[in-house]
Amino acid sequence: MEPELIVVLGATAGKALLGSSFRVGEVRGTVLEREIHGRAERLVPTVHPSSVLRADDREGAYEGLVADLKVAARALT
Repeated sequence: MEPELIVVLGATAGKALLGSSFRVGEVRGTVLEREIHGRAERLVPTVHPSSVLRADDREGAYEGLVADLKVAARALT
Protein backbone atom coordinates (compact mmCIF):
# COMPACT_ATOMS: atom_id res chain seq x y z
CA MET A 1 0.00 0.00 0.00
CA GLU A 2 1.34 3.43 -0.93
CA PRO A 3 -1.00 6.09 0.49
CA GLU A 4 -0.70 9.69 -0.65
CA LEU A 5 -1.51 10.87 2.87
CA ILE A 6 -2.06 9.24 6.25
CA VAL A 7 -4.61 10.79 8.62
CA VAL A 8 -3.49 9.91 12.12
CA LEU A 9 -6.56 9.61 14.36
CA GLY A 10 -5.56 10.18 17.96
CA ALA A 11 -2.59 9.81 20.26
CA THR A 12 -2.47 6.00 20.20
CA ALA A 13 -2.14 5.91 16.40
CA GLY A 14 0.33 8.78 16.50
CA LYS A 15 2.55 7.09 19.06
CA ALA A 16 2.46 3.84 17.09
CA LEU A 17 3.64 5.63 13.93
CA LEU A 18 5.77 8.44 15.30
CA GLY A 19 7.04 7.30 18.69
CA SER A 20 6.24 7.79 22.34
CA SER A 21 7.00 11.52 22.32
CA PHE A 22 4.13 12.22 19.90
CA ARG A 23 1.57 14.71 21.25
CA VAL A 24 -1.51 15.17 19.09
CA GLY A 25 -2.30 18.57 20.59
CA GLU A 26 1.05 19.97 19.47
CA VAL A 27 0.79 19.04 15.79
CA ARG A 28 -2.87 18.44 14.98
CA GLY A 29 -4.05 19.90 11.71
CA THR A 30 -0.58 20.20 10.20
CA VAL A 31 1.01 18.24 7.38
CA LEU A 32 4.04 16.35 8.66
CA GLU A 33 6.63 14.65 6.50
CA ARG A 34 8.34 11.69 8.14
CA GLU A 35 10.12 8.54 7.09
CA ILE A 36 8.21 5.46 8.24
CA HIS A 37 9.60 2.00 7.53
CA GLY A 38 12.02 3.44 4.98
CA ARG A 39 9.40 5.36 3.04
CA ALA A 40 8.72 9.10 3.03
CA GLU A 41 5.16 9.68 4.22
CA ARG A 42 2.91 12.71 4.61
CA LEU A 43 0.70 12.67 7.68
CA VAL A 44 -2.02 14.86 9.15
CA PRO A 45 -2.57 14.19 12.85
CA THR A 46 -5.89 14.95 14.49
CA VAL A 47 -7.90 13.84 17.49
CA HIS A 48 -9.70 10.52 17.49
CA PRO A 49 -13.34 11.06 16.47
CA SER A 50 -14.58 9.46 19.69
CA SER A 51 -12.97 12.29 21.66
CA VAL A 52 -15.56 14.65 20.16
CA LEU A 53 -18.28 12.68 21.95
CA ARG A 54 -16.45 12.96 25.28
CA ALA A 55 -15.63 16.67 24.97
CA ASP A 56 -17.32 19.22 27.20
CA ASP A 57 -17.56 21.51 24.17
CA ARG A 58 -18.72 19.02 21.54
CA GLU A 59 -19.43 21.69 18.94
CA GLY A 60 -15.96 23.17 19.27
CA ALA A 61 -14.33 19.73 19.27
CA TYR A 62 -16.29 18.77 16.16
CA GLU A 63 -15.32 22.00 14.39
CA GLY A 64 -11.68 21.34 15.24
CA LEU A 65 -11.83 17.81 13.83
CA VAL A 66 -13.50 19.05 10.63
CA ALA A 67 -10.86 21.79 10.27
CA ASP A 68 -8.09 19.20 10.58
CA LEU A 69 -9.75 16.98 7.97
CA LYS A 70 -10.00 19.96 5.62
CA VAL A 71 -6.22 20.37 5.94
CA ALA A 72 -5.89 16.72 4.89
CA ALA A 73 -8.23 17.23 1.93
CA ARG A 74 -6.30 20.30 0.76
CA ALA A 75 -3.02 18.36 1.04
CA LEU A 76 -4.36 15.90 -1.53
CA THR A 77 -5.16 18.50 -4.18
